[in-house]
Amino acid sequence: MSIHLGNMPSTSSFNHLLGDDHFCFAQLAIEGINNEPVFAINAPGQREEETCLFQESVSSGDEYIALLADRFEAGMNNHTALPVVRFADGEYAFYSGSLKCNGLYQQAESVAAIRNAFPAHVEALRYLASFGILAPLIFPGNVRERRGLGALFGKKDGRDWAIHFLKFLARHQIRLAGENYIPFYCVYAYLSSARFAKAVDGKTVCIVNSDFNETACAAWFERAGSLPKLVHVPIPASYVATQWDSMREDAFRNVPEKPDCFMVGAGVGALQVCVDAASRFSAPAIDSGHILNMMNNLESKSAGPRLFTFCR
Repeated sequence: MSIHLGNMPSTSSFNHLLGDDHFCFAQLAIEGINNEPVFAINAPGQREEETCLFQESVSSGDEYIALLADRFEAGMNNHTALPVVRFADGEYAFYSGSLKCNGLYQQAESVAAIRNAFPAHVEALRYLASFGILAPLIFPGNVRERRGLGALFGKKDGRDWAIHFLKFLARHQIRLAGENYIPFYCVYAYLSSARFAKAVDGKTVCIVNSDFNETACAAWFERAGSLPKLVHVPIPASYVATQWDSMREDAFRNVPEKPDCFMVGAGVGALQVCVDAASRFSAPAIDSGHILNMMNNLESKSAGPRLFTFCR
């Protein structure tokens, strides 16, 4: 089922920001995934997130997974830079200059720190759009543009956060396109899939994250019949989004000579980490977030389960 943007309420600005009419909203269905157990725990309003932005040439969630998998695996085999980065509420707040980005994790010390970080983030976003994949959470519930007095004085409830993010991109001449976009949840689905586990079997996988339970992470892969070489690249738990430039060299000293790929957990800072890791080491670097919490037996750090993840 697809819903063309022109049929959605208040989407004229949205159409303009996308730059063409080759996107639609459609149901994201992925074989083998059932979100009902997540809905039983989380807010039922999350069900709306099962409908997300599709490029019209892509017919299904499974096709998106295959596209991501093909590019990621080619990047490993050919030693090609491929950053893959997700964007959702925390990132949208950050690029709106709001400390609401400090949700489950501390992303920014102040509004001034956010704004000082913008030039480096914009540079990374441009690289990502040209050579990697953006995976923003865009669904009917966060593209409802506020108008009139409500836009000025109404309570900010997230209904237009994706619009604000797309406007931020547009101000810097960055747009989503068929070759640089996948739906947010496709990243979780691929990383928790048997195909990803098989792809990294025997490979050197750098875990760029503040947490690393080596036994738990190895067991997570072993349950899928995979035995990658896991290398921890430690980074701080806070403020990577605003302080990455001063953290980069200390972190990258721990990267082995020829890594095959990177799994990154850095909150809003994952953008710069993924772009820099991918470009410096000529390897895929994928923003893994919640999946790393699953691997480390720390799902509680994500405040519970997430949609579109395969369970092990």
